[in-house]
Amino acid sequence: SAASDVYKRQIINSHNSRQIIHPASLTKMMTLYLAFDAIRYGRLKLDQKVIISKNAASEPPSKFWYKPGQRVSIRYLIRASAIRSANDAATALGEAISGSEKIFISDMNTAAKKMGMNSTNFLNAHGLTEIGHYSTAKDMLILARRLMLDYPEYFNIFSRLETTASGRKIRNTNYKFLRQYKGASGIKTGYTNAAGHNLAASAKRGDKQLICLLYTSPSPRDRQKSRMP
Repeated sequence: SAASDVYKRQIINSHNSRQIIHPASLTKMMTLYLAFDAIRYGRLKLDQKVIISKNAASEPPSKFWYKPGQRVSIRYLIRASAIRSANDAATALGEAISGSEKIFISDMNTAAKKMGMNSTNFLNAHGLTEIGHYSTAKDMLILARRLMLDYPEYFNIFSRLETTASGRKIRNTNYKFLRQYKGASGIKTGYTNAAGHNLAASAKRGDKQLICLLYTSPSPRDRQKSRMP
């Protein structure tokens, strides 16, 4: 785990933060970071529609259950990835950003290295377990901070309790934390059998903005008990 003061870049708490772990759906923070980058620089538009590939539609749950050939806006793919943590939406986003999943994975790793995430390697856009797909709490803390500071105009999506995507209402996988923790603003939950229950949490009280990464928590209930003061 690791916790940091966002603006002061001060590590407040750290325990096994350099241990190699499975990032699970916290991987989607990078997918979303690159989506926001593509929108800012005009390579994609929020209301642009893309066709869901067979590759994206075949991703295992959790997913939005998009169908091959379905036309979906980038806006809704972002919402489904960030709020529902949908694996099919994340892969579709990656394909839209880079033209193919393979190229997108390369772009993810290039971005990670530029950020100084030196103990991270991505093999997919969603975070399902693969041998060779790994990170650390320290690296994910770097990513979470960059996501917050580099794209503040989009970061509010992580604090939404509910939203709509492609005509469906979806609830945030981080719903309990957002409801129960004063000042909470996101960011992302993750779970696989290999990773356990993970949480990238952000909150602000007064003039202090904190980010906390909690890994391999044994249950969703324990995941809510982040070490943020």
